Amino acid sequence: MAHKKGGGSSTNGRDSNAQRLGVKAFGGQLVTGGSIIMRQRGTRIKPGLNVGIGSDDTLFAKISGHVKFTDRGNHGRFASIVPIAAE
Repeated sequence: MAHKKGGGSSTNGRDSNAQRLGVKAFGGQLVTGGSIIMRQRGTRIKPGLNVGIGSDDTLFAKISGHVKFTDRGNHGRFASIVPIAAE
């Protein structure tokens, strides 16, 4: 016999907000300086040329240009920005 275990949804209503991680600018896409390229936990993708990394491992563009992802084998995967004039 239950005494005071009712409540249902009001008792169970605890959940954290989504963190909205992932790639925000894909390969070949044109971005401006300061744009976020990827939000991540840990360095799944490392910063390459013209890309900075934030304190929460967010990758961002330092200059305007096109996003380029490269896989360097054992060294890991890198995100870099190719300047518009250098194409």
